Amino acid sequence: MPSILVIDDDVSICETLELYLAEEGYLVDTAQSGTEGLNKYVSKPADVVILDIRLPDVDGFSVLEDLREDNENVKVIMITAFHDMETTINAMKGGAFDYIHKPVNVDELDMAIRKALKSLEMEKKIEGLLTEPSRSFRVGDIIGTGNEMREIFKTIGTVSQSRTTVLIQGESGTGKELIAKVIHHNTSPDEPFIAVNCSAIVETLLESELFGHEKGSFTGAIARKLGKFELARYGTVFLDEISEMSINLQAKLLRVLQEMEFERVGGKDKVKVNARIMTATNKDLKTMVNEGKFRDDLYYRLNIVAITIPPLRTRRQDISPLIDYLLAKINLDLHKKVIGVSDEMMDIFMKYHWPGNIRELENLLVRACVVAKGQVLGKSDFPELGADDAVKVTPNEIDGIFKPSAPGKLLTLDEVEERYIRKVVKETDINKGEICEVLGISRPTFERKLEKYGITFERE
Repeated sequence: MPSILVIDDDVSICETLELYLAEEGYLVDTAQSGTEGLNKYVSKPADVVILDIRLPDVDGFSVLEDLREDNENVKVIMITAFHDMETTINAMKGGAFDYIHKPVNVDELDMAIRKALKSLEMEKKIEGLLTEPSRSFRVGDIIGTGNEMREIFKTIGTVSQSRTTVLIQGESGTGKELIAKVIHHNTSPDEPFIAVNCSAIVETLLESELFGHEKGSFTGAIARKLGKFELARYGTVFLDEISEMSINLQAKLLRVLQEMEFERVGGKDKVKVNARIMTATNKDLKTMVNEGKFRDDLYYRLNIVAITIPPLRTRRQDISPLIDYLLAKINLDLHKKVIGVSDEMMDIFMKYHWPGNIRELENLLVRACVVAKGQVLGKSDFPELGADDAVKVTPNEIDGIFKPSAPGKLLTLDEVEERYIRKVVKETDINKGEICEVLGISRPTFERKLEKYGITFERE
């Protein structure tokens, strides 16, 4: 039976909450001061603490800090009569699980308690992750277990023994630059790795960026500037989005690859190229060659060794280890201690089509870790995915929604609407606000429809 500790100096609130929560099946204890509450928690930790901010001996923020010092994963729901922004922000920054205003709405409180207990349950389910020795990840690891990724690892090992040009292909977000960095690290780790995004710089400036320029070669050239090919020395120049390079600049790059030398903009002296050149694209260069948008001679020069990275949706077996790797990296960067995602969320991840690939997965995890209230990321931490997936309707389910109630009788629009709203309410655990987003209606409109169709909403 879950236990709850209520810390509030208002005796009537303590008695009311104790009576209500006991009827809901919780073991309840109360305290009228911060010191008393801390002593009770230390002697017998509760699953959830309901904490008032204004207490007679010490403020609630200090109590919250002490509770988290004793147990950093404690689930604290703070309550206050103050509705100002600063108090709310301070409560959440301090590590509160939720924040509720007085007078306390028991439905809102009940929802917060159930979410806190669910988070606690998920953390206990995978608490073994905290004690079992796990794989140690290094920055720059490439995660992959399938045949395609194993072949890529072999290719990396082969090309790392030489300095040949490499063309890396794959959709946006698949990790093309990471592949280039790993090849560089295994070839010339003590030399510079210089990446240039060909789509982010206009043609005239890109030429200067790559080859450098002499003083006075154009307006604003107040001094000689070394280009990327010189700065890279015996390292690597990585040209990302090579497909966006102009035909004119493609010709100059081809000459560099053929002769391994160039001239600075406005200069006459030949400069030797010692750097390795690697390129990447998310487009089909062969098709662009056929369409006359990319030089065929340059294409064959770049395509000596090609590595094609598969999209994440075709390597779903890597999603779980990728999450472990990315969370380890995010925890280090954000000073968090998130240990994983719930089974429910993992199921959603495995079904999702990942148009943004690994970059999208990382961005979603970063955002979730920033706002997460527990150590395990659940459905509520990913509103972008959770709501859409939760109400996904298959063709068979559509047939069920629109199936006539009697032979030969067509459904009215109200009947169809009622059936669909009932399905969303019954088969998901998202809150009213999220359901309103799914249905595309406002909160008051949703409330009116619940009343109109006699639909009971018990979660909020």
